[in-house]
Amino acid sequence: MSHNWLLNGRVIHLAAPSDRAVAQRVAQHMQRRITEDDWRPYASKADALQAWRRLGGIRLQVLQALQLIDSSDAQNDG
Repeated sequence: MSHNWLLNGRVIHLAAPSDRAVAQRVAQHMQRRITEDDWRPYASKADALQAWRRLGGIRLQVLQALQLIDSSDAQNDG
């Protein structure tokens, strides 16, 4: 069964109902980093996003929903 969560007008595809809590935590974490401009331990926002993009999954979908990365960028990173 597929589960979805809407974030910033974009659908986040979740494998299990418990993944919603994970997605919400990731979204809150990213929003805090944006607000505080805090990308530690990375040297820059670009370095942080590059590292997180490689992780894929829920984190990647959240980054896309928050418009931190473009979905076409994520597909080209593989």
